[in-house]
Amino acid sequence: MTLYTRYYEEFQDKYTMYIPLTIILQSCLGGIAAMYILMNGLDTISSLIQLGFCVIVTSFYNASILAQLKGKWVFNTLILSLVMSVVFILVNAL
Repeated sequence: MTLYTRYYEEFQDKYTMYIPLTIILQSCLGGIAAMYILMNGLDTISSLIQLGFCVIVTSFYNASILAQLKGKWVFNTLILSLVMSVVFILVNAL
C-alpha cells in the first residue's frame, strides 16, 4: 500500500473530522504564502501571478468542499493546495 493510498483511506474514513481541520490548515498555509509574496512587493507581474495563483488554488479547495465533490477530488485538491503553498513560501522566503 502506498503512502498516498493510506492517507486517502484515512481521509475517507474520517471525512467529517478532517474537513474542518484541513480547511484551517490550508487556509493558514495559503495566508502565509500570500504574506511572503506580498512582503516581496507587487512591483513585478510575476508577483501578481504568484499571488493570484496562490489565492485561486487555496480557494479551489474550499470550493470543492462546498460543491460536495467526490472524496478523491477533495483529497487531491488538498494536496495540490498544500504543495503549492509550500512552494510559494519557499520561493519567496529565500
